Amino acid sequence: MSDNELRPLLDALRREANDRTEALTATLNQLTHDRSSQSDDDEHDPEGVPLSAEWSRLSGLLEGAREELRQVDEALARMDVGTYGVCANCGRGIPVARLRVRPFAELCVPCAEKLGR
Repeated sequence: MSDNELRPLLDALRREANDRTEALTATLNQLTHDRSSQSDDDEHDPEGVPLSAEWSRLSGLLEGAREELRQVDEALARMDVGTYGVCANCGRGIPVARLRVRPFAELCVPCAEKLGR
């Protein structure tokens, strides 16, 4: 599998992560707006999830989407300069099987295991 075959996969992952980031940002902004008009003590609301819990959940999801977007952007940049598929730690090639599963991988499996990633 070549860069030409993996680029469409990375492009699709980028679109998905970007769409999630935008949707979560909009939802979080709406929740922040809703929260500003309600009492700070929503922990005892018998109807539904407290706003603070939902805000925390959405913030975590947004952070994850932004991190995925960053990783995909870095993989695309490596592809552009010709270092995509090369382990950033040892310099050996990253197996295609790993890149199929984790197209933004920057470490080969032995280095990832050794570094706990």
